Amino acid sequence: MRLRSLGVALAAAAALIALPTTHPPAAAAETPLSQGKSATASTEENAGTAAAKGVDGDTGTRWSSAATDDQWFQVDLGATASVTQVVIDWETAYGKDYKVQISKDGSAWTDLKSVTGSDGGVDTLDVSGQGRYVRMLGVHRATQWGYSLWEFQVYGTTGGGTQPTCGTANAAQGRPATASSTENAGTPASAAFDGNTGTRWSSQASDPQWLQVDLGAAKDLCKVDLTWEAAYGKDFQIQASADGQSWNTLKSVTGATGGTASYDVSGSGRYVRILGTARGTGYGYSLWEVAVHTGGTGTPPIEGGGDLGPNVIVVDPSTPNLQQKFDDVFKQQESSQFGTGRYQFLLKPGTYNGINAQIGFYTSISGLGLNPDDTQINGDVTVDAGWFNGNATQNFWRSAENLAIRPSNGDDRWAVAQAAPFRRIHVQGGLNLAPNGYGWASGGYIADSKIDGTVGPYSQQQWYTRDSSVGGWTNGVWNMTFSGVQGAPATNFDSGPYTTLDTTPVSREKPFLYLDGSTYKVFVPAKRTNARGVSWPANAGTSLPLDQFYVVKPGATATTINAALAQGLNLLFTPGVYHLDRTIDVTRANTVVLGLGLATLIPDNGVDAVHVADVDGVKLAGFLIDAGPVNSDTLLRIGDPGSGADHSANPTSMQDVFVRIGGAGPGLATNSVVVNSNNVIIDHTWLWRADHGSGVGWNTNRADYGLRVNGNDVLATGLFVEHFNKYDVYWSGERGRTIFFQNEKAYDAPNAAAITHDGIVGYAAYKVADTVGAHETWGLGSYCNYTSDPSIVQAHGFQVPTTAGIRMHDLLVISLGGKGQYAHVVNNTGAATSGTDTVPSKVTSFP
Repeated sequence: MRLRSLGVALAAAAALIALPTTHPPAAAAETPLSQGKSATASTEENAGTAAAKGVDGDTGTRWSSAATDDQWFQVDLGATASVTQVVIDWETAYGKDYKVQISKDGSAWTDLKSVTGSDGGVDTLDVSGQGRYVRMLGVHRATQWGYSLWEFQVYGTTGGGTQPTCGTANAAQGRPATASSTENAGTPASAAFDGNTGTRWSSQASDPQWLQVDLGAAKDLCKVDLTWEAAYGKDFQIQASADGQSWNTLKSVTGATGGTASYDVSGSGRYVRILGTARGTGYGYSLWEVAVHTGGTGTPPIEGGGDLGPNVIVVDPSTPNLQQKFDDVFKQQESSQFGTGRYQFLLKPGTYNGINAQIGFYTSISGLGLNPDDTQINGDVTVDAGWFNGNATQNFWRSAENLAIRPSNGDDRWAVAQAAPFRRIHVQGGLNLAPNGYGWASGGYIADSKIDGTVGPYSQQQWYTRDSSVGGWTNGVWNMTFSGVQGAPATNFDSGPYTTLDTTPVSREKPFLYLDGSTYKVFVPAKRTNARGVSWPANAGTSLPLDQFYVVKPGATATTINAALAQGLNLLFTPGVYHLDRTIDVTRANTVVLGLGLATLIPDNGVDAVHVADVDGVKLAGFLIDAGPVNSDTLLRIGDPGSGADHSANPTSMQDVFVRIGGAGPGLATNSVVVNSNNVIIDHTWLWRADHGSGVGWNTNRADYGLRVNGNDVLATGLFVEHFNKYDVYWSGERGRTIFFQNEKAYDAPNAAAITHDGIVGYAAYKVADTVGAHETWGLGSYCNYTSDPSIVQAHGFQVPTTAGIRMHDLLVISLGGKGQYAHVVNNTGAATSGTDTVPSKVTSFP
């Protein structure tokens, strides 16, 4: 959380503020309660400075954070303790102002000490409090680096609460086991978990080596027994993991002498491993038996999997009154543009006859097969605009995915505007993107889909189609862009609306839920390069069982969500509205955060909604972030400021992630999305400062920037950004690429003076920073509709440096009905718009 949300009245809290002393700890001869216990942190600078290093008892190893103020370091003591002293041995990058806090459950925190003006070194703090969890909560760093500490030591006595009990049963016996190596076929990994002290596992004679067991589900871990053969481990770690990939050290052991030993541990996980780092003999590591004990050590681990909540409607072809189920939800959601209802239809594989699934606001329909053709609808999946008198320009926030549709009259109707993705669909016929009567429409997005017949956009102003196949494409109004689409029309932007790229340079399809027999899994498609056509039925990628996901249901708190992430679980948000009193922190590589039914996150009290660390392969998909009434700095941040790692082999992606400021009520956010990491894929987003609805006004729903890109080699495919007070897109990373951009400038700019900066009237819709040397775009459009002051003449839609590395293809600007005009298209190039006829002014190549 940020400083403003930490607010303390310093004068009133003077009694809590103390300057640290710097003498050695009075209890230095004691072993700290914290040593070797489970530690977590808001961020870790790199793998070598993990949280566990701060409680390992080694003053030559350290934890260090990302270089921002809002960071924390936390230790789980394993049981309730009376804490009397906390000693922090700071590295050079120390905390100047910070708090030491205690908690019984890891969510509700009490201040033990507030420190201001620390000078680093060793801070010894006398405190008094009871709890299981103790943390350092950073307020201000003393240097430009993050927070870094050699050791975080907690002293006191255990007790003061119900003591845990540790089970006597061996939870590992008979469970699946693996190892880094085996000496021979007679010493397999399984022999250490068979309950037979006459059989053993042994490894090759080298360091390091590991032995691992899968407990079958997340368990609360309290003790591990090791029975060594003569070839023992001298130095080793006992570790736990939720997914078998990211490991938390529960105990570090040095100087062991073999034999039989028991180790009390505190933590949770599905997987337990012994990681040997130094052998005690010239042979490998050899264990007769490993026993893992579980029991009530206080707060139980968060379980993955479970049911999908009340707003997920799972059906099959034999479901009674199936049409009525679709009709009932549509009746509620048809015109509920800013309501709180959220729904997901999941269709089990099979054939559905005579169905017309009309899809309203915040409603999604998906098949549960691994391939679209597994779920066959002989009927229709329909979006029309009867609720809005035939005008489809406000048909937002809905989706269809992973289905085959054989339309009842030959053409399926999908008359949508922004934030209404059509993914992984096989239309066995044609597709009509206009409303009945061919009223206005302003969409839209298709990906990974096959349309056997012709796509007719008709009144659609703009559209982007990616990595698909179409039988034909009939027309378009202003901007129809294609990449990697078999059957797409040829580029004709000089005289028409088309921009066509043969392939998409980098893409990865959105993760989706499916049924493997009776078991729910999430399929995570693999990255593709230079893709063309659909990704199925080849389906390169991986499947994750649902028990590796925390299934988030309405009422869940940010504290629980973060605890699940810290435990190593992915997130599956079920349909609902989730208020957040703290930022959701995604810190583990390859984490999947997937929403169903446009699940909506609302940050309260000015916190940011979601932060993603600068790690590989995070997948964000299928949810809406709705700004709260207190200004947030950044609603979604991908990568810490200053991120510099290369993620080209495994990029982070955001897909069908939408942001809204205002409309459902007053909302404020300085930035909607900030991308600091390199190589991020932004695949279909709509970032919208509301121009209608509740809480709309030049300052009422103030939002300066839509998208800010600081990372290098970021690719945007299907970028919709509208109505921000300043720049809609501000791109300062190198070698960025955008394929398709749709924009409207803020309707409610009160006059030209309010948007004049640096001698320029109007902020460009898409600004590439003057420092950038390489950038390329295709198919960009910006429209103005200055209803508050139609006399405004915007200088240009696009502003970029004029260098050889900047290349812009197929740009247009439009005055909507003469409400304001553009003087140029890009910089000082391109004819001015004029009149009221909504005729585009185009530039096909710049410079």
